[in-house]
Amino acid sequence: MALVLGSLLLLGLCRNSFSGGQPSSTDAPKAWNYELPATNYETQDSHKAGPIGILFELVHIFLYVVQPRDFPEDTLRKVIQKARESKIDYEKPETVILGLKIFYYEAGIILCCVLGLLFIILMPLVGYFFCMCRCCNKCGGEMHQRQKENGPFLRKCFAISLLVICIIISIGIFYGFVANHQVRTRIKRSQKLADSNFKDLRTLLNETPEQIKYILAQYNTTKDKAFTDLNSINSVLGGGILDRLRPNVIPVLDEIKSMATAIKETKEALENMNSTLKSLHQQSTQLSSSLTSVKTSLRASLNDPLCSVRPSSETCNSIRLSLSQLNSNPELRQLPPVDAELDNVNKVLRTDLDGLVQQGYQSLNDIPDRVQRQTTTVVAGIKRVLNSIGSDIDNVTQRLPIQDILSEFSLYVNNTESYIHRNLPTLEEYDSYWWLGGLVICSLLTLIVIFYYLGLLCGVCGYDRHATPTTRGCVSNTGGVFLMVGVGLSFLFCWILMIIVVLTFVFGANVEKLICEPYTSKELFRVLDTPYLLNEDWEYYLSGKLFNKSKMKLTFEQVYSDCKKNRGTYGTLHLQNSFNISERLNINEHTGSISSELESLQVNLNIFLLGAAGRKNLEDFAACGIDRMNYDSYLAQTGKSPAGVNLLSFAYDLEAKANSLPPGNLRNSLKRDAQTIKTIHQQRVLPIEQSLSTLYQSVKILQRTGNGLLERVTRILASLDFAQNFITNNTSSVIIEETKKYGRTIIGYFEHYLQWIEFSISEKVASCKPVATALDTAVDVFLCSYIIDPLNLFWFGIGKATVFLLPALIFAVKLAKYYRRMDSEDVYDDVETIPMKNPSQH
Repeated sequence: MALVLGSLLLLGLCRNSFSGGQPSSTDAPKAWNYELPATNYETQDSHKAGPIGILFELVHIFLYVVQPRDFPEDTLRKVIQKARESKIDYEKPETVILGLKIFYYEAGIILCCVLGLLFIILMPLVGYFFCMCRCCNKCGGEMHQRQKENGPFLRKCFAISLLVICIIISIGIFYGFVANHQVRTRIKRSQKLADSNFKDLRTLLNETPEQIKYILAQYNTTKDKAFTDLNSINSVLGGGILDRLRPNVIPVLDEIKSMATAIKETKEALENMNSTLKSLHQQSTQLSSSLTSVKTSLRASLNDPLCSVRPSSETCNSIRLSLSQLNSNPELRQLPPVDAELDNVNKVLRTDLDGLVQQGYQSLNDIPDRVQRQTTTVVAGIKRVLNSIGSDIDNVTQRLPIQDILSEFSLYVNNTESYIHRNLPTLEEYDSYWWLGGLVICSLLTLIVIFYYLGLLCGVCGYDRHATPTTRGCVSNTGGVFLMVGVGLSFLFCWILMIIVVLTFVFGANVEKLICEPYTSKELFRVLDTPYLLNEDWEYYLSGKLFNKSKMKLTFEQVYSDCKKNRGTYGTLHLQNSFNISERLNINEHTGSISSELESLQVNLNIFLLGAAGRKNLEDFAACGIDRMNYDSYLAQTGKSPAGVNLLSFAYDLEAKANSLPPGNLRNSLKRDAQTIKTIHQQRVLPIEQSLSTLYQSVKILQRTGNGLLERVTRILASLDFAQNFITNNTSSVIIEETKKYGRTIIGYFEHYLQWIEFSISEKVASCKPVATALDTAVDVFLCSYIIDPLNLFWFGIGKATVFLLPALIFAVKLAKYYRRMDSEDVYDDVETIPMKNPSQH
């Protein structure tokens, strides 16, 4: 039943399907944005035997010793081919050779069966003759024990040997009890296991429509992403174009903007310098006039009569000599003006260079908005195409044959489940019969070994080494009787037990070696997939049976392996030949219309770069002459003092000299002049110094601006020419490239989505793992683990116990002579040691 159930579950999924072909690739695209919701199944992929698995492995090792040969694939193929023949000629050489191959493969099992048959035949005969001999006081039946010197040693050896053998028999009986219990326990699990498998199969049936709905729903996600990019064409396409143009245009505009700023700074510096020069000329004239006045006043004061009298005359002479220092710097009034240079710069500034630069920036920044305005019609057309693609995908998925397969499979699952639920009680009833029979067999062996144990216990405990064989106690005699009862039961039942062992051994060993092991290694599938094996007209039986196209390579092993890997039904059954999802969802067909719409996309850009007026403006600025100004002459004056002497020091010195004079008009007059000089320093010299500082700053700005001015302008003009040539020659190619890139992005969403649909339908949708699990449950778990493994353990344990009954009964017969009370015994004379009969016998 298990094999039939497993095969029907696998074939039921395939029934009434379309023809298939080579399996599609299971390699998914490199990056997925979608993932089908995971489906959780209840049934475990593998079965674990638990601690008892050690016993099962022990049986497998024994079977490997008995049958170490590899699975006979070729022999099995020939046997199947012979089985198709209506009449088999057993005299044909190939038939004889095939029989010899079968015999060679089954040699180990046949040898064990022959030994078992010899045991079955000989044990009743030996028991019969043994019983007859005992009845004739032969074979130890005479109740007389002859005394031997090694009697105690033999008794101990026989007792120990029997005890060891009984322990071995007990282990075999334990194996039998365990195996019998395992069959009953595991058969009770069959209902739960079957329900779990059918629940998983229904999960497969129920989840598949949801998976298809999920696939369709993801189209909206893809379409929304594409619509987002279409609605953002200004930033996506326009931004891409802008990013391509920006590196070639922005640096030039930045340089021109920097130059425009430099022109403004130059104008400010020239204006400040021109104003400062005029101020210096006026201030220098005023300083010169003030110093002349103070010198006149000092000369008048030095005409005082006191200056002719010593020591005042020396002080007056000293002051008179220092008057020549009170002069202003005449070069300040001779600095050249910058009116010409300022006029040239003002002419340059008549053109708004800064505004031209901002116009260039604005022409670049307007690219995204211009792209959006010029592509409104194309975007609307692409959106219409995308909406139509969704309808096509919906129609394709609705025509998938998977739905029809699952509908048919659903009926089959319901019928199979009803069949199992209807027949499972019968299986459990048969299992109860088997369990009861196994219990009787194990109990019978247990009864025999109990008699042996009781015989040993009573014999050992009741044995009195001082008692003669005729005077042995009741306990010892009972032990001997128990041993003989065990012997009698062994002869009576061991051959029946061996019959059961041989039958179960032949069945269990062959199922294990010919079904369970090759099923696990998939060798059994390779035999079934042999061309023209199961049907001489079909190259591949599975494809011929299911699709009536035997040339299509659809094998049991491939279907099972794909289902085991949780592959989708479409790819597993090669449905692409009947309903090719790749052709129905042809990427080029669906994206071609998008490409044609994008090819009609045209963007015209007019990028402004300075213009002729701006270029003339830069050239005029380069020729304005600020780079040819004699800056050293200006800087030289800024380092000199406005007057010939430090007026503040001169005033303090004059004041000190005046204090050295006697009080009077001269002294007072000189102090007033000293104060006047201090006032001149505050009112005339300090403003001139401040103007000189301003002149210095202006000169430095002009130096910086004019340094390499011609080279800078030349470089800017060259960059401007390069940028203008790039815009003229490359803007169209940039627009085309970015448009293609934008189109590839939009199309890429749907190429990616269609590839994912194809992959999901081929590899993920309606994944048939529950079918492979159901087949594993039927064959590997139910048949092999639940039935064959316990059955093999049963005959292994019972067979071992039965075989060891033979040496056990031999030792029991020998040992009973030492425990039973004898009717006569040997008596030895102390002198001559001549044996004499016991008088009681006469």
